[in-house]
Amino acid sequence: MKKVLLALTILITIIMLSGCFGNAITRQFGGTITIKLESGKKLVNCTWKDNEFWYLVRDKRNDEKPETFEFIEKSNLGVVEGKVIIKEQ
Repeated sequence: MKKVLLALTILITIIMLSGCFGNAITRQFGGTITIKLESGKKLVNCTWKDNEFWYLVRDKRNDEKPETFEFIEKSNLGVVEGKVIIKEQ
């Protein structure tokens, strides 16, 4: 019983940490993270500052349709590459 409880605790901790540090994990180890913008917002620009991902948005104009953007890291060796997908609503 104690082994099952310990395994469950470890699993829950790993899941919680991967959600909390998604930006850092994507930046350091590659992988993909998806960001859904608020309805009515338009992406202007995005960048990394250390392990934090920053994105600039503005209000969407009436004639603009939602788009999906991919912010892709291309490493020299092609081993660790990350991707951030930004979806407008």
